[in-house]
Amino acid sequence: MEKVRIGIVGAGNIATNAHLPAYQNCEEAQIVAVADLNIGRAQKLAEKYHIPQVYSSVEEMLQKADIDAVDVCTWNCAHAEVTIAAARAGKHVLCEKPLTVDRESALRMQEAIEKEGVRFLLGVPSRFNPPYHLARELLDRGELGEVYYARASYIRRRGTPCGWFTDMKASGGGPVLDIGVHKIDAAWYLMGTPKPTRVSAVASNRIGDFQTKGVDRWQGTSCDDNQYNTEDFGAGVIHFENGAALLFEASWALNSPERRDVEIYGTKAGLTLEPLVVYGERDGYLSDDHLTPAQGSSWDLEIAHFVDMVKNGAESRVPIEQAVEMQKMLCGIYDSARLGKEVTL
Repeated sequence: MEKVRIGIVGAGNIATNAHLPAYQNCEEAQIVAVADLNIGRAQKLAEKYHIPQVYSSVEEMLQKADIDAVDVCTWNCAHAEVTIAAARAGKHVLCEKPLTVDRESALRMQEAIEKEGVRFLLGVPSRFNPPYHLARELLDRGELGEVYYARASYIRRRGTPCGWFTDMKASGGGPVLDIGVHKIDAAWYLMGTPKPTRVSAVASNRIGDFQTKGVDRWQGTSCDDNQYNTEDFGAGVIHFENGAALLFEASWALNSPERRDVEIYGTKAGLTLEPLVVYGERDGYLSDDHLTPAQGSSWDLEIAHFVDMVKNGAESRVPIEQAVEMQKMLCGIYDSARLGKEVTL
């Protein structure tokens, strides 16, 4: 295999601004096809990135295009069906986060991927971010000791995206599912991915479709009868089988300073990620070690890893089993918020 031949499904923002630029920086990959229900949008993307084949459906692309793998960049509600179709066609899959919108779809995706024996990667670029990668190395070397507590925050003061993002039928949820997943997954990864057991959460839409001046908003395309019926804020705690706990918060709109933080606490040391500082002891004294990780784009590193999986059989850094566990946590957050009580996962 000289170059891994990729078919992109979904010609929206995440494909245009993140995945495709990263593929351009990967010498071992070639984008040969793009599919989108909006054929005009697919054609514009193909012209911009010199993609030779354009299709109006994933089914047509899978039937006609000579590809090795599929990169799923659709609305959240379509992740499951596109992934399952690709797996059944024998194509390896990179699926943009979140995995899907409910537990049942996640399990169907897992079944298809495992039955067909294709490789799978969930697109959570923070796992490839150099500071996070270095932090995981510290965990694996035992330098943090037993990790028993973590905090994850992704707070926008005013940053609700437009279009399909706010519509439950298309997105499946608001900031918890959209941006919170980045930090929740990163913290879980840096805790060693312990098994989640229960969650207690709250979610609300108090600020809603604000008209605040002087703020930028991510412009998503609209779906039919586009609604704003997701949360704009969510928070809670996830408990794990080993006794550890993860406190999280995520918002599109909150009267708060903006922050994007992950903090990990262990028996030997703790750390913050932005910036990467290890809080421990040295020679019996408290120490704050400021580490300087290697440089690199998390998107470039994620795409390079997926191509390595397809071409060389590299082990997935975000396999389907972990993607399904994350989906269970996300769904548990919404269940707990809706029911007003702690739920078992």
